[in-house]
Amino acid sequence: MKTIMVTGGAGFIGTNFIKYVLNETDFDGMIINIDILTDVGNKNNLKDIDDDSRYSFHQLDICNYEGIEGVIQEHKVDTIVNFAASTHVDRSITNPLPFIQTNIVGTFTLLELAKKYNLRFHQISTDEVYGSTLSGLTNEESSYAPNSPYSASKASADHLVRAYNKTYDLPTTISVCTNNYGPYQFPEKLIPVVIHNCLHRLPIPVYGTGRNVRDWIYVRDNCTAIWSILQKGTLGDTYCIGGNTEVSNINLVEIICEIFDKTLDNTTSSKELITYVEDRAGHDFRYAIDSSKLRYELNWKPIGDFETKLVDTIGWYLMNLGDYSIN
Repeated sequence: MKTIMVTGGAGFIGTNFIKYVLNETDFDGMIINIDILTDVGNKNNLKDIDDDSRYSFHQLDICNYEGIEGVIQEHKVDTIVNFAASTHVDRSITNPLPFIQTNIVGTFTLLELAKKYNLRFHQISTDEVYGSTLSGLTNEESSYAPNSPYSASKASADHLVRAYNKTYDLPTTISVCTNNYGPYQFPEKLIPVVIHNCLHRLPIPVYGTGRNVRDWIYVRDNCTAIWSILQKGTLGDTYCIGGNTEVSNINLVEIICEIFDKTLDNTTSSKELITYVEDRAGHDFRYAIDSSKLRYELNWKPIGDFETKLVDTIGWYLMNLGDYSIN
């Protein structure tokens, strides 16, 4: 890999991936960041590397075939890592069309260009494509069973990636990851929403009974896993990335409240802000990933413990929430 095109690189995981590769690996090539800069994409996330000669930014929609092709030709791109996606489940329920356009048509557009120029292609997916895991763990052999327009659009994109590998022998890999947390996440997702509402003493909404379970992974650990796949992964394969940290939504909210109150030495418990709201339509009860394949084949594992990284994450948001807005 000499020139990597990172789509959606101004978003949460894309930002962290770019910074990880440029600052913490021996990669000496170029990273080309493609992002349309919707509400979840923030170019300021990467302002500290704007002057890095190994980094270039282009504001483009991944559905723009001619625009993306021009960037591929200009920079002699050899690898695409596709983070670009519409991701918020609630928004996909109220308006599925942008999710179909970005997640399916956008991925198709990138795959067509990857086929034309014989580029390596890595797809960033989500554990939601497997649907609710009622028992045991989900792994690479599990059947897809998406339950929301968002997860259905991501599942469709994954199937396209696999088809291009099998039909056209395109060099592809897919990573399927659990819930990420850490710096630069747009504050419409659970953890930054809880932090924001604790800070401003606003109700903290919790769906249904709050007993839905998620597996959480620190975003840097996801980035190291993706980099390992790009370096050593078997072409045509899928790799599941899990944090081995299952916790119910209500327990997570309570943990954040406790850390927040301790950090700011609050005398009033933030748990009093917890407000149960009507459950989300098609709300999956549990996600749980088995990342054994990644651990054994590529010698990868997450570093550190969940609560320590959660403390770091809360500290980061307390310092930086002013740079974001919640719609």
